[in-house]
Amino acid sequence: MTPLAVRPAVPGDLDALAGIYRAARAFMAASGNPRQWGASHPPLSQLAGDIARGQLYVLCDGTRPCAAFALVPGPDPAYARIEGGAWRSDAPYAVVHRLASDGSRRGVFAAALAFCAAQCPHLRIDTHADNRVMQHLVARAGFQYCGVIYVRDAGAPSPRLAYERLPGEGAQQK
Repeated sequence: MTPLAVRPAVPGDLDALAGIYRAARAFMAASGNPRQWGASHPPLSQLAGDIARGQLYVLCDGTRPCAAFALVPGPDPAYARIEGGAWRSDAPYAVVHRLASDGSRRGVFAAALAFCAAQCPHLRIDTHADNRVMQHLVARAGFQYCGVIYVRDAGAPSPRLAYERLPGEGAQQK
């Protein structure tokens, strides 16, 4: 099996991105997490903005995009206040957002994270309390739980479990 290639998303990827996020929302709902992205998050306008800012990437199986994620340099306003814990470092960081896959390839999380860590080794990520799959992946990748932050998905603040991985930390040994 060929390795997944990571490249910046371009406007011509929007149709493929719509399919990737549609598949990810269906997987999330089937896995007990129907509320995190609901029926329409992220909107194509947000993805187009991510592309325009050079922050959205696709993972390709050959030439076909099969997954996507945003890598956003900090500081992220949603991460300014954390409840029930604390950040482990105030050093510059980047945040992994909107990680999604169409389900056709294994290893998407590992490939995306390797790319992100090569760009900025101090990473933060958050997920919904119902997203057990992502919680397992981030813990296995060496992220430490830090507390709860609030994001604005559809207007109202929504709580998210927040994690951080410092430079030099990586996947936990089995």
